[in-house]
Amino acid sequence: MATPTSAGSTTSLKPAPMALLPPIPLYRRLFRAHRHHLPSENRILGDEYVKSEFRAHRNVENPVHIIGFLTEWQMYAQAIEGDAWRDATLDKGKIDKMSDQQLGQLYELMQAIKNKDQTGNEDQ
Repeated sequence: MATPTSAGSTTSLKPAPMALLPPIPLYRRLFRAHRHHLPSENRILGDEYVKSEFRAHRNVENPVHIIGFLTEWQMYAQAIEGDAWRDATLDKGKIDKMSDQQLGQLYELMQAIKNKDQTGNEDQ
């Protein structure tokens, strides 16, 4: 009698794909994550960034861009909720895939964080 084997089957070590949240529940989840897991000065900066990004992508119609946008923000929310963001660095592969505009936004965000840190240190 033949018995089933796993030969030839592909088992992935990747976790099962997550269900993608619709935009409005994801938007709310991001603010909730900021409220519960970020210091107040980072929360203000994060909230403004989330608002501007969701506004900028409000009229995007390309389904690939929409799925990519929602997936990245959902992974960000999971990282914030799990405190994995504290010692995290950006993946070089993701940086290499960024457009010039995205790299500019990343640079502006970095400058805003540095300026925030410098003003916070002067107040102390």
